Amino acid sequence: MQIHLIAVGDRMPAWVEAGYGEYAKRLPRECRLSLREIPAGKRTKGADLKRLIEQEGARQLAAIPGGCRVVALDRTGRQMDTEQLAAELKKRLAGGQDLALLVGGPEGLAPACLQRADDKWSLSLLTLAHPVVRVVLAEQLYRAWSIINNLPYHR
Repeated sequence: MQIHLIAVGDRMPAWVEAGYGEYAKRLPRECRLSLREIPAGKRTKGADLKRLIEQEGARQLAAIPGGCRVVALDRTGRQMDTEQLAAELKKRLAGGQDLALLVGGPEGLAPACLQRADDKWSLSLLTLAHPVVRVVLAEQLYRAWSIINNLPYHR
């Protein structure tokens, strides 16, 4: 199974790239995590945010590989603790279907992305900056994988 993280935003700070990269490289080939960055629209003073979000969403939807189960990361989604995430990941690994995780930009995901999603997950009731989501998500996926494989990382 491959996990495709399709996130709005590019040119992340070095600490985001380092944090995400550290956990992504720890995941084995059978649970590989890959990042596809979708350029964010320019948010100027008079920008039409609704149109920008719709365009970003259209680019995210176009980036979803065929046959993937699509999960939208959204504050209103289903909350799970780490053990529940591990159980979800184990179920997905057993099924073999690739997973596409959608992370929106500063204003969140486009309505079209939320409608397309097969599931919605929430990392927290807190609003997290979209660069932080990449690092937290990569770490939690690695932690869930380590639980499934009974590795000491989780302890």
